[in-house]
Order: sequence, then C-alpha cells, then structure tokens
Amino acid sequence: MTQMTKGSNIPLTATHIRADLVWDTSAGTPDVDASALLLTPDGTVRSDDDFVFFNQPNHASGAVRKLPKQPSAGGVRDSLEVDLSRVEPGIERIVLGASADGGTFGAVRGLHVVLTDLASNQVLARYDVTDATTETAFLSGELYRRAGQWKFRAVGQGYASGLAGLATDFGITVDDAPAPPPPPAPVASAASTPTSYVRPARATPPAVPAAPAAPAPSYVRATPPPSLPPSAPVYGAPLTPPAPPAPAYGTAAPIPGYAPPPSGPPAVPAGAGTPVNLDKGRVSLQKRQRVSLAKTGAPALSRVQLGLGWDPAQGGRNIDLDASAIALGANGKDVDKAWFMSKKACGGAIRHMGDNLTGQGDGDDEVIQVDLSAMPKTVAAVVFTINSFAGHKFTEVKNAYCRLLDSTTGAELVRFDLTESKASTGVFMCVLRRGSADVWEMEGLGEFHDGKTVKAMVGSSAQFVSSGGY
Repeated sequence: MTQMTKGSNIPLTATHIRADLVWDTSAGTPDVDASALLLTPDGTVRSDDDFVFFNQPNHASGAVRKLPKQPSAGGVRDSLEVDLSRVEPGIERIVLGASADGGTFGAVRGLHVVLTDLASNQVLARYDVTDATTETAFLSGELYRRAGQWKFRAVGQGYASGLAGLATDFGITVDDAPAPPPPPAPVASAASTPTSYVRPARATPPAVPAAPAAPAPSYVRATPPPSLPPSAPVYGAPLTPPAPPAPAYGTAAPIPGYAPPPSGPPAVPAGAGTPVNLDKGRVSLQKRQRVSLAKTGAPALSRVQLGLGWDPAQGGRNIDLDASAIALGANGKDVDKAWFMSKKACGGAIRHMGDNLTGQGDGDDEVIQVDLSAMPKTVAAVVFTINSFAGHKFTEVKNAYCRLLDSTTGAELVRFDLTESKASTGVFMCVLRRGSADVWEMEGLGEFHDGKTVKAMVGSSAQFVSSGGY
C-alpha cells in the first residue's frame, strides 16, 4: 500500500477499484456524502448525467456507482466503485468529491480515502486529509488518463460553497445562490444521536389526533436512544407520530400492530373561503382549501415540520421523489429554497432533513422543518413541492400525502392526502402563507407540473403567494 501525500500520484494497473471515503463519528460530526464527476478533457461534465451522488447513484455507462454507507470500525465508510474498462472514450478524469451537511470538514475527524483493487482485494493507496478547516465540499482525489494509462492523484482541495458549489465548478447547472438573509436568533439544539444506516420496513403513518393537554404524551425519536421528555422540543430530527395515551385502569392494553381509533375529536374538514383554525383539533385538508395555524387563546405556532410520504414501487425501478421548499417574497420572487442539493434556506429557518431514494422506511419519507419565528420578513410564502427526479410519472405513485406537525409537541395539525394522480413529474403539494400579525396559514394545492426538479418549478410557484392564485 502506498501512503500518499497531497499532490502525489501513483499509476494504476487495476481496472476495477473501490474508493472508500472513511471518517470517524462523534457528537457534532457533520453528515458526509461521497460523490464523483466524470469530466471531459476541458474539465467539465457533458451533462448533469455525469454527476454521481446520493440522488443519482449510478452512471449510465456502468463505469461509476455509489454504494450505500456502511459502518466501519467506529466510523462510517461511503464508497464509490469504478470500472475503468467501462469509462467512455470522451471521459478523461473522474474526480472524487465529498460534501458535509450541517458543518464543515474541519469538524470531521479521521477523514481519509482508501483505494482498493477489487480483483485481488488489495489496498493500493491511502490518503489522509489533515488540513481541512472551513470547507463544506472537498475533492479527495482524482482518477485520470495520462498517455493511455490510468493514474490516481491525491488532491485535497476544498470549497466553502458546499455540494452545489463543487458541482457548478465542473459545469453542473445549479441555480445561482440568493443573497443570504440576516441570521436568525440562535436556538437550542437537541442532543445528537447515532446515525442509523438501515431503513426499517415501510409503514405509512396513520392520521393522529392532536396531543391531549394532560397528561403530556411521550414522543419517541426515529433513532434507538430513549425518548426525550415531552418538555424538551426536538428540532433537527424527524419525529414519529406520538404514542397513544396509556389505557385507563380496567381497560385492555392496545394490541401490537393495531392502530386504535382516535381518542380525541375527529379531523375537521377545511371549508372553502375563510380558513378554519385549529380550535377543534387536527384538520383534514382538501385541495385548494385553507387552514389558519392559530388556536384561540394559544400562543402562535413557531416551529412546524412538514412530513411527506409515498408508497414505494411494487416491482420494477425504485421511485425517487424529492421534497423541496421554495421561499417567496410578496412579489412572487424566489428568495431561497431548500432541496436535496442545498438543505438549508433562509438562514436556517427552513431545513431539509435528508433525501429518500425509494419511498422505503417507516414514517415520513422526507421531512422539511420550518422555524416560522426565524423566517425573514422578506418571505411571504413557502411552497412545498414533490418532484420525480428519475422521470417516473405520478400515475406510478400511490398514497402520496403531506402532514404538518407542531415540532415542539409532535402533534399532527393538518393532513393533506393527494388522492388524485396525473401523468406528471412534479406537484405543488401545499403552501404556507404569512398572514396578519405574522399568523401563518396552510393551503392544500395538489397542482401538477412537468418539472423533474424544483428548479423547473420556481417560476410557476409565484402564483401561490396569494390565495386563489391559480
């Protein structure tokens, strides 16, 4: 094995190799994702299809594929397999990139890349990244042709602009980043929990009633550690629906796997015209109907969490849907957006909690958290979208829904089930609008679009800034 230093290179005789990006896990470590870009002699991609990353894990040529993350001796391994014999003639370099979500590479300990010959299982080289500081994206190395032979070079170059900045540097089309709004007031973060790399079996969460006033229920996080006390709000990890209250003395305990009927008031259908409020409990929203996120005598909601879900494909290719949030000004102009390539928007007031590539998993498939109290005053509305990145039509998608929860208590406030389906690749699910006295309201949309990414839907989203804008 060759221990490499920054800028050094080695010749490669192996054609089928694996590049492992490895790092230690500890409290406060950002989530890291490996990626690869296949470049032409001019140093750019031919199209967005030459970018291999978490949302596009396989190159069409079969030359590069991204593997699922795996635990590795107290850390994490994120791997890329490269078959040099399948690299197309027009490709001269394959750069190995990485991005850090929720922090910088200066906070990532033990970061190194290992090159392995898959034919012999022999480790060829290792490069330790020791000088990272404020970078949020990194190039660990590159595979390149020189005089008909493949070589590997340790690069160690960083970017402060994240995955989007790295991708743009090599010709990937990414919307220009808007000017950052003033930072919100700092908020207390919940204690970090170990990352789980195994998704549980799919189970669509049932509609749940609002949490009773007393006794306060206990809410269980999606990860294995013990439940936090109900008084400690959880902001930064998806919440599962609250457990039903314990049965009264003399009643039977609930049967495992059986969802009992709601013990609280039934869902209130939202009526057309004047929006209803939350006084009578959870609201079942219908298309083009509105609900005010206010309750008489209660403080205004400050932190909400939008969960989106869908059923996975039954056979055939996986359905990869992407949830996004578009922040709009009163004039309909795009202020900022949170999506899988830029997970924080509006100074952190909107946070995308991670991408789901299949629809598999327990609970909501994708979660977007919104701190309404920290939302810049320039934002008048937040439009939530779902796109089919790989181009599957929504006629192939079953049971798409979105639901709004109070992030402080975990209580479900509003639910919108998208039962209508059209042969499209994008849909405007719902919108949050700022009302008088900064009281927000939610409106179900269910308006279809042909865009495969949120970038294609930004222009059309302006019509939803005001109610009835269809």
